[in-house]
Amino acid sequence: MEETLQGLQIGIDNMWLLIAGFLVMFMQPGFAMVEAGFTRSKNTANMLMKNLMDFAIGSLLYWIIGFTIMYGDSIGGFIGMPDLFFMSDGYGDNYSDYADLFFQTVFCATAATIVSGAMAERTNFSAYFIFTIVFSVVIYPISGHWTWGGGWLSEMGFHDFAGSSIVHSVGAWVGLAGAWIIGPRIGKYGKDGKPRAIPGHNLLLGALGVFILWFGWFGFNPGSQLAAAGTDNAVAIGHIAVTTNLAAAAGAVTAMIVAWIRYKRPTLSISLNGALAGLVAITAGCDAVDPMGAVAIGILAGFILPFAVELFDKILKIDDPVGAVSVHGISGAFGTLAVGLFSTSEGLFYGHGAKLLGIQAVGVLAFFAWAFGTGLILFFILKKAKVLRVSKTIEEEGLDVYEHGESAYN
Repeated sequence: MEETLQGLQIGIDNMWLLIAGFLVMFMQPGFAMVEAGFTRSKNTANMLMKNLMDFAIGSLLYWIIGFTIMYGDSIGGFIGMPDLFFMSDGYGDNYSDYADLFFQTVFCATAATIVSGAMAERTNFSAYFIFTIVFSVVIYPISGHWTWGGGWLSEMGFHDFAGSSIVHSVGAWVGLAGAWIIGPRIGKYGKDGKPRAIPGHNLLLGALGVFILWFGWFGFNPGSQLAAAGTDNAVAIGHIAVTTNLAAAAGAVTAMIVAWIRYKRPTLSISLNGALAGLVAITAGCDAVDPMGAVAIGILAGFILPFAVELFDKILKIDDPVGAVSVHGISGAFGTLAVGLFSTSEGLFYGHGAKLLGIQAVGVLAFFAWAFGTGLILFFILKKAKVLRVSKTIEEEGLDVYEHGESAYN
């Protein structure tokens, strides 16, 4: 009887992890639709191809070596011991090994695809191919080891339950480096230096993509509980689902209100990104905050978002066609810090002092320094090698035909 119950528990836990992984994998077409919809029709096939390939290439490389760099035996708290194909340690003997590998693989793909949006409409496909390799093998697994792999940040007590910083900010900070190095799209800024709007071609695609991402996030956050059997896990999963949904809803409504007041219209694109900002922000502390705290985090994330977009667009003059850095970088950093404020067990606003807030700040700075720094090095090398950006003719006429020999619309 005891053996049967244990087997049932193992089966429930493993299936929950796989189903959650399937939901996160479904976020990939969500990202593809958002990025395609928020950019011009002449580059749609290129955006779809990048989203396809960062998942496919990332899956192979993360299986070959990335996973063990992230989760292998720690070397000084900085990097895991690499182990090609996991063969030497008999990987796969444990019932959860393959489920863990799949679940973490789709997280790696999520982080990588953020960069394609930040650098959209002017990046050479071969350069993006190289980036995907470096990101999946080096950038993401090493910084991931610092936390989920048992590295130095986890030893400090850093809390990022499902990856506001580990996944979203890391992808965004690399994208920020890339967008800065590659420069703005042709026609984005006038001779007076003022930004010009370059509207996306299909808000229907963008909206559908956001709804898919919102749905997939219920695998991203509740799935990070990593188990479902037993009362404690069941309660935790329900709690995380509620905090995740409330933050997204609050982010969308707040961003809409800010846009309505600031731009005199309830703008759909800003409202959609507001929902994503709320989702990204709650990801770090979805397990640690109560519903009221989740709403507060969502409101603040939705409020910050439009101003973050203006900061990059108008002041820093960094051309981010889909707002990826604002949504994933700024919101991810804010959400990570917010754990130190709103955590019911350790947060400043709940009478537990500022210790956790300080630890969270160290983590935010560490992820920024690592991801932005490695991104700068990578894209600077690619720029010097003259492979980073497409030619003026290709950019003006569209990457679809020149890069891929086909168009998304015929």
